[in-house]
Amino acid sequence: MKIGYARVSTVDQSLDIQMDALNNAGCERMYMEKASGAKDDRKELQRALDSLRHGDVFVVYKLDRLARSTKKLIEVYEQLTELGVELVSICDGLDTTTPTGRAMFKMIGVIAELEREMIVERTKAGLQAARARGRNGGRPKTDSKKVERAMKLYDAKEHSIADIEDMTGIKRATLYRALRLRVV
Repeated sequence: MKIGYARVSTVDQSLDIQMDALNNAGCERMYMEKASGAKDDRKELQRALDSLRHGDVFVVYKLDRLARSTKKLIEVYEQLTELGVELVSICDGLDTTTPTGRAMFKMIGVIAELEREMIVERTKAGLQAARARGRNGGRPKTDSKKVERAMKLYDAKEHSIADIEDMTGIKRATLYRALRLRVV
């Protein structure tokens, strides 16, 4: 059986191109995910891997959709090998049913990691250049007095979370995070 896996990094991105390619490759079952490739706890990837059986073919659109580091890519490949599952990467022209495909897999993994490291370096350089021009990135600092007020309103149990958000300007996630930290 051919089992496909598609992933995009953010919820704003579309899976359509990958899904079309997996369909064209003859995948009978597909798993889709909107999560960063740097995360190791991708639920749909784990579900896809858990569904694989000896003789299956695991199909991805591109290797960087599967893993961002050579280490993780090799780990997944070793897991597939132990199961007797082959790997196909459509855009990379990779098919591990052949010796050449297995060798190419290892080389492409190194290149994928290099590409990821170059993206990280460019991002850091861009942030550093922006800071040099007086622009600061990242989340704005949370006003601790507003958070304290939101927690007091929450403790009073007189207002809904939506009302507390409106009254203080503190988002519910920030409030819940502060409440969790207070308990610890």
